[in-house]
Amino acid sequence: MIIAFDTYYYDNKAKTVGVSFNKWNDNQPIEIYSEIIEGVAEYEPGSFYKREMPCIISLLKKININEVELILVDGYVILNNDGKYGLGGHLYKYLNEKIPIVGVAKSGYDSNTLNSKALLRGESKKPLYISAIGIELDLAYTHIKSMHGNYRIPTLLQIMDTKTKENCG
Repeated sequence: MIIAFDTYYYDNKAKTVGVSFNKWNDNQPIEIYSEIIEGVAEYEPGSFYKREMPCIISLLKKININEVELILVDGYVILNNDGKYGLGGHLYKYLNEKIPIVGVAKSGYDSNTLNSKALLRGESKKPLYISAIGIELDLAYTHIKSMHGNYRIPTLLQIMDTKTKENCG
């Protein structure tokens, strides 16, 4: 099973959603997991993972981790050419480097040309930025490119984004 995570922040709360699926070209999730946590940490520039990782870890506890083959995160695995870990890298470390992590970010960094690849999907002129750990970057890029949907954001990630923002104040 592959699972994608995203978190939406509002009113000192965080709603985390996990969308699970089996095949990269699936157009519907197997299951959607959701959890709201109160009292989340403030955003810290350059250390976004400190805010989002506790939310993902909390939701992961509700999922049979032994069934998870790969995790997708909304953001970066590696932030720059020097290999500084982003959310995905820290999550990989937390999971004892046993589950590959792929990051799908909506904005790029000029300092991250070695550890991410820009991906144009559909007719979009604005790329997604793919990064990975525990799996070859080129393979991760191919997987995200093959995901269902004709638009910049793959169908399952659109579903996740919608569910993340549902009923949030």
